[in-house]
Amino acid sequence: MNREVEEVALLLRILGHPVRLRIATGLATGCACVKEIWECLGMPQAVVSQHLKVMKEHGVLDARREGVRVCYSLKEGPVTEIVKALS
Repeated sequence: MNREVEEVALLLRILGHPVRLRIATGLATGCACVKEIWECLGMPQAVVSQHLKVMKEHGVLDARREGVRVCYSLKEGPVTEIVKALS
């Protein structure tokens, strides 16, 4: 199987979870910190942090530290294309 197809399939599996898909579509317009994300989703911070960790580990998100805050954004490339197509 083509490596590119396998990578896209993995991205789709990661984005296939409803919470992760909501996070990704929310980040399609820019970056946000954990607190902004969990408040927007109305979910516990721990749950959102776990999903962010999975997304970051699989190359879906970039994270940058701003003082004590960590801001997340979608990685450029196939991830942003998939999320835009789904929106």
